[in-house]
Amino acid sequence: MRESAGKPTECSLAGQTAVVTGGAQGIGRAIAEQFQQAGARVCILDCDDAMGEAAASELTAADPAHAVTFYRIDLEEHAGIAVAAEQIQSLYGQIDILVNNAGVELDTPFQAMTAALWDKVLAINLRAPFLLTQALEPLFSAAGGAVINMSSIHATHAFASSTAYACSKAGLVALTRNLALELAPRHIRVNAICPGYIDTRLWEEYMRRSPDADALAANTAALHPLGRRGIPADVASAALFLATDASAFITGTCLVVDGGLTIRAHP
Repeated sequence: MRESAGKPTECSLAGQTAVVTGGAQGIGRAIAEQFQQAGARVCILDCDDAMGEAAASELTAADPAHAVTFYRIDLEEHAGIAVAAEQIQSLYGQIDILVNNAGVELDTPFQAMTAALWDKVLAINLRAPFLLTQALEPLFSAAGGAVINMSSIHATHAFASSTAYACSKAGLVALTRNLALELAPRHIRVNAICPGYIDTRLWEEYMRRSPDADALAANTAALHPLGRRGIPADVASAALFLATDASAFITGTCLVVDGGLTIRAHP
């Protein structure tokens, strides 16, 4: 474990290697960018070839001294996770940070949810973080490191047509707490982030499907005591904190990043 000896710590990742799933866009890309700016070597894992390659190329061009790499992975495929772990070991040797950010959200009513759709959501959102952490854990050095799981306020607050997603995110909170206990002897801290409404591509698509996007935007912003929805950088900043020695004595916790959305007794 990196000791701070009571001295102030900076959010620096100089010399460290971070793996970020779903890093081609949205929250994942914002995390990759902030980690790169903090001095880390970043490996993006994503299922979208075009966006993954573009993200790696653009981030590397912005800071050639801290090149960002991309490796395609379908987290729904069990075998592909083992192959990805081998590629990461071959490329970097060891890692210091794993961010299990990739996920899928299906706006599907309970009665319309099929077993196949249920399995898809749970496979990507819950099984994949478990399997990837299991596969990459041996690559952490004796000094330890950090695993960050991207949960959601859906883990503790119910929303219509989100049963599978909510169950997967609640399971991710349980996984976080149990892995924090099991990996503590390896000095690997495991924490989760629970974002609220964040302006990502998925949110933009949801807005476009709304019959009155302007009203939806105003109404959802008003739900937040801070007066706005979040942006990917808000979540990335929380991930940066949890990845660095600034949070050296924090493990097994869930950091809510929602602008105060869930603290209200009534909307």
